[in-house]
Amino acid sequence: MYRQSIGRERYVEIPGPVRSEYQRWRPTPLFRASRLENALDTPAHIYFKYEGTSPSGSHKINTALAQAYYYARSGVREMVTGTGAGQWGTALAMACHPYGMACTVFMVRSSYEQKPYRGTLMRLNGAEVVPSPSTRTEVGRAALRADPDSPGTLGIANAEAIEYANSRKEARFSIGSGENHVLMHQTVIGEEALLQMELAGEFPDVVIGAMGAGSNFAA
Repeated sequence: MYRQSIGRERYVEIPGPVRSEYQRWRPTPLFRASRLENALDTPAHIYFKYEGTSPSGSHKINTALAQAYYYARSGVREMVTGTGAGQWGTALAMACHPYGMACTVFMVRSSYEQKPYRGTLMRLNGAEVVPSPSTRTEVGRAALRADPDSPGTLGIANAEAIEYANSRKEARFSIGSGENHVLMHQTVIGEEALLQMELAGEFPDVVIGAMGAGSNFAA
């Protein structure tokens, strides 16, 4: 992942095994929002790309699969991460499954309690889900000493995941947004959209995207 983050290649071929997994649901649909156009009484043609058809329900599995593939090739046997609401944890659990990799997810405690089905979905795909802060790491234990009823934060969950991964020889920490390699993996969305717009005989004048932690922005 480090080499991809600093690489200078303009294009990087999607590996065959990753492409094969993508083809379970990709290309994702591009819809024309004709009713929205009518409601706005606009001459503009409005399209939206829908990533919710993926097994994990979001775009995050695009990079999770690529990361799991490359790490599996390098001999890593366990992926570790932190997750907030659970979308990234779900994506990584699903991505590890086809490569026979273990997956450990530190999930923000408040989300762990409020969204139990997210945890269930991760466990169904073979992941171990740990409410964070936990007693597994010094980071977690320190957070619990400061506040035994801590609801947790994504920062604590990621810090626990990094500490835990560093303590295990065949484990690596995986992140779902912000890093250059994550942004590169998400460009598959835009590459598809260009081909779909071409089929529609159109080309966008303006592209609008949600901007949270940043991975969707690269699409």
